[in-house]
Amino acid sequence: MKVVIVGGVAGGATAATRLRRLNEHAQITVFERSGYISYANCGLPYYIGGVIEDKEELTLQTPERIWNRFRIDMKVHHEVMDIDTLQKTVTVHNLDTGKVYEEPYDKLILSPGAKPVMPNLPGIDNEKIFTLRTVEDTLKIRAFVEDRKPKTAVMVGGGFIGLEVAENLCDLGIKVTVVQRPKQLMNILDYDMAAFVHNKLRSKGIELKLGGDVIGFEENERLQVILKEDEPISADMVLMAIGVSPESTLAEKAGLELGMKGAIVVNDKMETSMPDIYAVGDAVQVKHIVTENDAVISLAGPANKQGRIAADNICGLDSHYKGSLGSSVIKLFDMTVASTGLTEKAAKDAGINYERVVLSPASHAGYYPGAKVMTMKVIYEKNTLKILGAQIVGYEGVDKRLDVIATAISAGLKADMLKDLDLAYAPPYSSAKDPVNMAGFMIDNITTGKVKQFHWNELDKLPRDGSVTLLDTRTQREYARGHVDGFINIPVDDLRESLANIDKSKPLYVMCQSGLRSYISCRILSGEGFDCYNFSGGYRFYENVRKETNLIEASHPCGMDK
Repeated sequence: MKVVIVGGVAGGATAATRLRRLNEHAQITVFERSGYISYANCGLPYYIGGVIEDKEELTLQTPERIWNRFRIDMKVHHEVMDIDTLQKTVTVHNLDTGKVYEEPYDKLILSPGAKPVMPNLPGIDNEKIFTLRTVEDTLKIRAFVEDRKPKTAVMVGGGFIGLEVAENLCDLGIKVTVVQRPKQLMNILDYDMAAFVHNKLRSKGIELKLGGDVIGFEENERLQVILKEDEPISADMVLMAIGVSPESTLAEKAGLELGMKGAIVVNDKMETSMPDIYAVGDAVQVKHIVTENDAVISLAGPANKQGRIAADNICGLDSHYKGSLGSSVIKLFDMTVASTGLTEKAAKDAGINYERVVLSPASHAGYYPGAKVMTMKVIYEKNTLKILGAQIVGYEGVDKRLDVIATAISAGLKADMLKDLDLAYAPPYSSAKDPVNMAGFMIDNITTGKVKQFHWNELDKLPRDGSVTLLDTRTQREYARGHVDGFINIPVDDLRESLANIDKSKPLYVMCQSGLRSYISCRILSGEGFDCYNFSGGYRFYENVRKETNLIEASHPCGMDK
């Protein structure tokens, strides 16, 4: 059996080595357009910033090492130009020699990955404008930084690549501006959670142009980034990181069925619409585990799994891809940001009747030194308690909690069952009630009617005409440092002695710093017959979101998008 694989890296290289482990006698050839067959995509920004010092560290495997161990023929600088699905051959162009030849196959795996989106803007071919996809791109950017010593840089796009490069350039002392057309960074987060990211980046000196629309580039003494309805930004270099699209040109020419965003349509065995042709990685359309809808998810983890599954099925096994959650994590300076499943916005757009809880637990036991607060948001379906997704922003322990919730989603656990998980505890690592358990306790309290809640985007809509009572149960000192207009202050420890001063005929909306003391207050008040609502996330959460909203509204006189 002869297997030809188009593209290396996560999907193709994994498929190749899995094939060899399953079939010692198969003839396996991998064609890779770049000069690197298996490299650390996710490490590329950190070489630019010098965190990874040796470029050899980016190369996970070389053709020589793979041949010596697996007897797989890895051909770099070879581009597959066409597929003849009837004759079962591919047309290959050797980019070093210029030779073009036909290569037959019995089975073909496509792993072409994704390509950076490059809009057709005036001046975009300037030598100071970069994209980042391959090792060659990384070497080019680092050489520019070392040789030209830029003082300013603009990142166009606020996703993973743009922000990771922004961080690394900032650490080199370069003044960085991030321009993002939507009015928030990172679409894996909801706006309220992204506000924490915005504040962190600004605190590090990175300027954010949210709602900024780049319409072209001009070269004067310096490169000018031209914005629609705004002043141009001068920059010594620009990185275009507005997203990626499936690299499906080869598949389209061969007549393979394409789906959303031009991605290659595959079944759960990674088979395409053509016999004996498989596809894996960033170029394929998959199922989202939560919605079961089609999705395109460009991440290394899914690509690795898909490569393994394609190899299994080629070798006669019966392996199936269960779908993707899009679980992801990113380091931004000392902050960690993680997400899995659906955001609140995605749940709303899908027409799901959802609810969410927001909490601010410590990373480990408060009495053990070094505990830091994280902010968690867990989204679930009201009627079924199906966990829809989670977002966490914090410092230590963020990835651990996110992975637990992602596992719970895949296992089909209901949201209130998070309270029952038996998770490891020692003071340096967690609390006896882990943050994941705490989310489960909160969801259980809501679903069983022990507490009702209201959210930050409902706060300004509450009447201030005396028809409701607005209560802040923090200490007098906390209240004096900042509070929401209309809320009166009765600390939780004084609440029982103050019940006679509160009108029982009016609904009570109760706030504290994080949502814990206001929850305790609501239990006291409910026990005395009051109709009360707990403020989700607390004043800390609201203040962070409101601060960000004020900044955006100040820079956009027409206000926020609805």
